[in-house]
Amino acid sequence: MSTNIVGRPMEILLVEDSLMAARLTMGALRKGHIQHRLTWLSDGEDALEFVNRRGKFSHAPRPDLILLDLGLPKKDGRAVLAEIRADDELKSIPIVVLTASTSDEDLAASQRLEVEGYMTKPVDIDQFLNLVRQLSRFWKADMILPTGV
Repeated sequence: MSTNIVGRPMEILLVEDSLMAARLTMGALRKGHIQHRLTWLSDGEDALEFVNRRGKFSHAPRPDLILLDLGLPKKDGRAVLAEIRADDELKSIPIVVLTASTSDEDLAASQRLEVEGYMTKPVDIDQFLNLVRQLSRFWKADMILPTGV
């Protein structure tokens, strides 16, 4: 029997207002050969519209993973994180905080909201890729099927 797998790529929502940080993240995901589709949004309001599938995002895919910056325009990433974790339909989405903040307060608040990872920028690419691979357990279990003989 073949050990190949078939399924859909991981849906990743990247919420990052810095073009350079977004490019680095996208490059790391490509370098790590992680099968994914990525949506990049640059502010917190759009992120909440996307995950709630409202307005122009009414047909958006549900993210399998959210990569979230804390210092966002329009709606701060801290508020986005709190709103997602307060919503019964969204709180199970794994969230990794990718931030320039070195504040112990931000780290503690993120941990209270049960993020799957908290990484300060500049992010260690190997550490980041290992974390994303570990988080694949949240989406592979019911989305990837073995191929036939």
